[in-house]
Amino acid sequence: MGNFFGELAKKLAERWVGLLAVPGLLFVSCAWAGLQLGWTYALDLRLLASKASTLGASLNKASGPAQILAIVALLLAAAGVGLIVQALTAPLRAWWLGQWPTGLRWAARWRTRARAGRWVRLVEHRQQLQRRYPLPDRTPEQQHDVDTIAHRINRLSPAKPARPTWMGDRIAAVEQISLDRYGLDLRFGWPRLWLVLPEHIRAELTTANGQFATTIVTGAWALPYLVLGTLWWPALLIALVTGLSAWTRARTAIAELTDLSESAVDLHGRTLAVALGTAPADSTGSLTPAEGQQITRQVRKGR
Repeated sequence: MGNFFGELAKKLAERWVGLLAVPGLLFVSCAWAGLQLGWTYALDLRLLASKASTLGASLNKASGPAQILAIVALLLAAAGVGLIVQALTAPLRAWWLGQWPTGLRWAARWRTRARAGRWVRLVEHRQQLQRRYPLPDRTPEQQHDVDTIAHRINRLSPAKPARPTWMGDRIAAVEQISLDRYGLDLRFGWPRLWLVLPEHIRAELTTANGQFATTIVTGAWALPYLVLGTLWWPALLIALVTGLSAWTRARTAIAELTDLSESAVDLHGRTLAVALGTAPADSTGSLTPAEGQQITRQVRKGR
């Protein structure tokens, strides 16, 4: 399912090359200011104004072709930075979704084990509370304690963590819950399910995925500013604000995307079963585990 949305994100990203020009111009402007001021005079606005006036005077004295070349160079620089940022979106997306490079597999395993251990301890705590406070005699206060632990579990991950990151576990949890609840392997079943979903639901999923992809592009802009920060420290603040803002919005977007994806399986799993001939056309209700397992066998084709 993650690969499916990844391909969709690539197609959306291709449309944003033009939109990268404006932030590219902003970055080029900041880079020029940083090169002029450096760390020592990072916030010296008078010096910056003087440098800008000198540059403007030089351009005014230049010939028409020279001015045109200067503008073209500025636009090319902005577009070049934009293309670099676009190239950075794929590794950033992989990082956020817990698909870390081979050299960091040890860190990914350690992080995943730590998250899974915390999740298991919370589940055990909830089970202890449920045994301590049986349902027939459970008071509202006791139910609140149980609900609080359940909320902490779901906030960490809806299923046992299998990725080193929160966003990665959100995607993995949808796949695991579908497999546990319905016997449906979404790695093979999701593309088929997508084809039978109503148009308005596909539109909702596409919009949610587009919002997530947008946050990735925003987050990728933090990386050039981080590099610029080695020459001009205010760029580090820009990188920090941009990165944190993108990361926060990405978590919100991925939560919405995975909620919609899980709901699509709940509501239209039977539609897929009917389309594949696994269930009769007049059947209703949620997909049964037997039907989900049959669909999985069909779509896997022995793979």
